[in-house]
Amino acid sequence: QVQLVESGGGWVQAGDSLRLSCAASGRTFSRYAMAWFRQAPGKEREFVAGKSWSGVITNYADSAKGRFTISRDNAKSTVYLQMNSLKPEDTAVYYCAARICLGVPTLQYDYGSWGQGTQVTVSS
Repeated sequence: QVQLVESGGGWVQAGDSLRLSCAASGRTFSRYAMAWFRQAPGKEREFVAGKSWSGVITNYADSAKGRFTISRDNAKSTVYLQMNSLKPEDTAVYYCAARICLGVPTLQYDYGSWGQGTQVTVSS
């Protein structure tokens, strides 16, 4: 399995931007579909965005469309989540996930590798 380490979380005000990074270990990063999930207190972990191993397929949750952008740099074994126009309801722990597959699964149970998470807090 690939090891994942997230960074870039923090405390921001509504309307601000943040960029999350997820660095992966191992030499097979380019084979993995990569995704971002988030979990707010008392809520289920939910899919935010994902990108296929090739980068051709990209999925976004409705809540992320138009505000968040997922990208990956296979040379750096890193996936990013650019978050713009942040809202208080975006407050959550954000997790990076990986799975070797062709598409971009949106269910957390489809992913076998997870990072430790990074906290994002958006104040109004």
